[in-house]
Amino acid sequence: MRAKIIAANWKMNKGYHVGLTFAQALVRALEPPTHHSAQIILLPPFIHLSTLSQTLAIQQHIHLGAQNCHQDAYGAFTGEIAAPMLRSVGAQYVLVGHSERRQLFNEDNRLLAKKVTAALPHALKPIFCCGESAETRAEGGQEAFVKQQLVESLFHLTAQQIAQVIIAYEPIWAIGTGKTATPTEVQAMHQAIRSMVTQQYGEAIGQDLPILYGGSCNAQNAHVLFSCPDVDGGLIGKASLEVASFVPIVNALNEVAA
Repeated sequence: MRAKIIAANWKMNKGYHVGLTFAQALVRALEPPTHHSAQIILLPPFIHLSTLSQTLAIQQHIHLGAQNCHQDAYGAFTGEIAAPMLRSVGAQYVLVGHSERRQLFNEDNRLLAKKVTAALPHALKPIFCCGESAETRAEGGQEAFVKQQLVESLFHLTAQQIAQVIIAYEPIWAIGTGKTATPTEVQAMHQAIRSMVTQQYGEAIGQDLPILYGGSCNAQNAHVLFSCPDVDGGLIGKASLEVASFVPIVNALNEVAA
């Protein structure tokens, strides 16, 4: 059975003490952990990684990741952070290619390929984001667009490497807008992504690779979205910032996975 995963992208939110308090409250809210089959990945700002790594050290179902990394392991890149640095403070995952990085920081597919490649040797599992704009979907080109993202950023990897990747489908038009793709639209794209991976790497890898949905997923729509056969969880933004709104999403995935 494929891993079931909820990734919480805090984006640029939560100061040091607020983030720590949140993590502690989340641990308490999800006890006992034996009742949970879903894996949770917290993706906080960099300032939280070291402390949360210690806070979550004994939690087998809550893991830690970073929101970005540089494509080089070191160098004169003021304001950047490298994969080995992230690993040194306990990060196990790293978000690559979020639409905000693509749109606001002009990260293209070739750069993202370098970031994915840079993360893997340091035991950082990439959560690779892909997705189309409203204009692309209106023209019916969403599958071709996403395929190009995968081909140019992921399909240079070996079979062993791609098996370490999580894909997150995030339709750009549904991020932070309150709009959500319908379950039919979500399943169709997830199935298409799985088919693309299968064609490139074979049935075993295609069927084992987790594909998350990210696009205004919340407590009200999580259960129906997670019930889609090719949806293995969610990349959650705004709804992950409060324990009261995040825990029901985790519970929805646990219910579907049971």
